[in-house]
Amino acid sequence: MTSRYDVIVVGSGFAGSLIAMIAKRLGYSVLLVEKGTHPRINIGESSTPLANLLLEELCRRYDLAALRPLSKWGSWQHAYPKIACGLKRGFTFYHHALESPDNPCRNPANELLVAASPHDEIADTHWYRADFDHLLVQQAQLFGVEYLDHVSIQQFNVQPNSVELELLANNRQYQCSARILLDATGPRGFIHQALSIPQKSFHDYPQTQALYSHFTGVTRPEPAPTAFGGTAPPYPAEDAAVHHVFEGGWIWVLRFNNGVTSAGVAASQQLAEQLRLQEGAVAWSRLINLIPALREQFVHAEPIQPFRHIPRLSYFAGQVQGGTWAMLPSAVGFVDPLLSTGFPLTLLGIARLARILERGLDSASLATDLHSYGDITVRELHATSRLIAALYANMNRFEVFKTICLLYFAAASYSETAHRLDKSHLATSFLLCDHPAFGPATDALLRRAIAIASDSEASQLILDIHCAIEPFDVAGLTRSDRSAWYPVDAEDLLEAAAKVESTPEEIQALLQRCGFYAAHS
Repeated sequence: MTSRYDVIVVGSGFAGSLIAMIAKRLGYSVLLVEKGTHPRINIGESSTPLANLLLEELCRRYDLAALRPLSKWGSWQHAYPKIACGLKRGFTFYHHALESPDNPCRNPANELLVAASPHDEIADTHWYRADFDHLLVQQAQLFGVEYLDHVSIQQFNVQPNSVELELLANNRQYQCSARILLDATGPRGFIHQALSIPQKSFHDYPQTQALYSHFTGVTRPEPAPTAFGGTAPPYPAEDAAVHHVFEGGWIWVLRFNNGVTSAGVAASQQLAEQLRLQEGAVAWSRLINLIPALREQFVHAEPIQPFRHIPRLSYFAGQVQGGTWAMLPSAVGFVDPLLSTGFPLTLLGIARLARILERGLDSASLATDLHSYGDITVRELHATSRLIAALYANMNRFEVFKTICLLYFAAASYSETAHRLDKSHLATSFLLCDHPAFGPATDALLRRAIAIASDSEASQLILDIHCAIEPFDVAGLTRSDRSAWYPVDAEDLLEAAAKVESTPEEIQALLQRCGFYAAHS
């Protein structure tokens, strides 16, 4: 069979299916190809307020009404109760010293809770990717996207104005061509291998490994007592992306509503070798036994899939796009699951590629647009890698670690607020890395954080980070009465209205639109 398409998308994870649907809505003929099949387990599971907002914006702009309920916990439960996901009310961090008998759940000095929503109805989610990706590829087919799975790409040729592929799928040969190919196959994926794209390294970034699986039987710890003069935590601490941090690495715990828990460890090369992560289940048990709080939670846990070991976690491609092809950000690079940066990076890339498709594949600016897309994708990945590198460098200095996290939360909350106010010109890049003030200031602070050599340097850095955050703080992150628990408080946003070129009245209208007060009405 020989077929011609406008767009071919390789990889049918959520990103590939989403860009395929958008291209189809824009009137293009689209082929979506997948080397495996669905449903299947995939890593990358925890959304964020900015990621959900970007998904919501894409659904609204490109008439993807069936997907819009997936942008919030409450609407997801109403529309798709049988599609598994997890409730994510915020980001929870616990600091541990390996083999220490302390329980950080009982010590606010060793914890950080940053709320992302005021109540469950508009909360974020963990995506159970087996269900989530399967739903999206089914929706893509309903939209009219042609879909092939169990595909082996036998040949791939890049022409001046097209790409040509020879496919083998279900014992049938296909010859197909497209005006543009979009690679959504993830790190070290299709384009990387087919065109022998060189792999680069992120500057100042430590080499890391990962080990993870899905489990049943993981228990919830007893709720921590109230602290700070009897104040309750801003949300149930386990209804979150839970990070257990220790020198050289961290463990994530994400709970889904189908009884499954995703858990894994990312660790520096030195610690990974000490833990012998390549040993899989044995290494996991060895690590869990070093942390009493987690040992209690996993005492009856059973892995329901083989452990997967990733010997080199980070990845950065040496080329992002050509004249007739482009990688999605998830195929360009990956840093670390820490802070759930992958989803917003990918969704920002999808939004940019969608705008390019809107302008048309015959546009005189196509080559320039693709080049600009590549530039901003690389800048955002570098900014992300520097943030995560600074966090790894300070996992043994938890006060510094917490303060570096606030840089991320300041940029994310400011960006989300700007977008919700239709002032996206205030936040055009991830982590505000292109912002003329915040970008350079953050870059300099993170470079200092990576190279801290003394307690006095650490103390000064904490002060300087607070100063850099303050002009962009719309979430009360620099309030002197907060140091470990950060709730979502309407008053913080109302007081910061001028920082996002707004009035308190505009902010109040925004809060009403977003359902902020729904739980109290």
